[in-house]
Amino acid sequence: MKILFRALTGALFAAGLAAGLATAASAQTKWDMPTPYPDGNFHTKNVIAFAADVEKATNGSLKIAVHSAGSLFKHPEIKRSVRQGTAPIGEILESLSANEAPVYGLDSVPFLATGYAGSKKLYAAQKPYLEKQLAKEGLMLLYSVPWPPQGLYSKKHIVKIEDLKGLKFRTYNAMIGRIAALVGAIPTQIEVPDLPTAFATGRVDVMITSASTGVDTKAQDYLSYYIDAQAWLPRNIVFVNKAAFDKLTPAEQKAVLAAAKTAEERGWKMSEEEMAIKTKALKDAGIKVEPPTPALKAGLDKVGATIAAEWEKSAGPDGAAMLAAYRK
Repeated sequence: MKILFRALTGALFAAGLAAGLATAASAQTKWDMPTPYPDGNFHTKNVIAFAADVEKATNGSLKIAVHSAGSLFKHPEIKRSVRQGTAPIGEILESLSANEAPVYGLDSVPFLATGYAGSKKLYAAQKPYLEKQLAKEGLMLLYSVPWPPQGLYSKKHIVKIEDLKGLKFRTYNAMIGRIAALVGAIPTQIEVPDLPTAFATGRVDVMITSASTGVDTKAQDYLSYYIDAQAWLPRNIVFVNKAAFDKLTPAEQKAVLAAAKTAEERGWKMSEEEMAIKTKALKDAGIKVEPPTPALKAGLDKVGATIAAEWEKSAGPDGAAMLAAYRK
């Protein structure tokens, strides 16, 4: 009888232990996070650190698996995948969604905010409206980090705005497309991983992007000039599916928000460091780095003023409110 009792007790204990382990396993949540840039890019490094911070703060109950370089979803598909819940969290270039709502394009209005201080002020003015728009789409903003200031890359020397006429101009959002149209260039949609091939095969002749992208894609292999126009500081946004966030425990939610705050602060510092390091790297690689000529700057400023007025008109009262808050 004692032997039977012990055997029964042991079986019940084993069953209880197995149930406990199953409950612990089921309590662990894994989020797949698509991102558009390679592992060496500072945005991706920041995302990876963010994911590590979340895992540490939650003692492993929430793990975020980062899928970089468009390996899970291509850049244009990431936001939709998060909205649909296919992926619970993601990162995109904010202005990629400018055709969906004007608020997504504010950070890329050229020559509106041309330095880090101005960019931070613009983000503060925009943030409540950005959060409101994302909420309409079932999304929640976690953090936003800028790229270094944008410059003009080309095969030939561009000394005045007229030199851009007829050239195939790489675009990645509606704002860049508008710049191309205003200067008489031919807009051509090209994603970052395809840049070397696109330039080598003549699909594109000129682009506006950061020193970071130039270094990441080895621009010295297919381009000759980088004009440091300091045009604007486009920002990436990291956001989460609100329904997925709401399923987390309060402790996990707190950990995600705290890690996001840290990532935003760290990311802005990384961006400034990136600007200095990557601009020097372009020079060292043989790219001719120079400021815009007075004639080119005047032409670009004129284009910027036109686009700012157009954006304000398209954005309505919210747009006017954002710009008023920024210009205060």
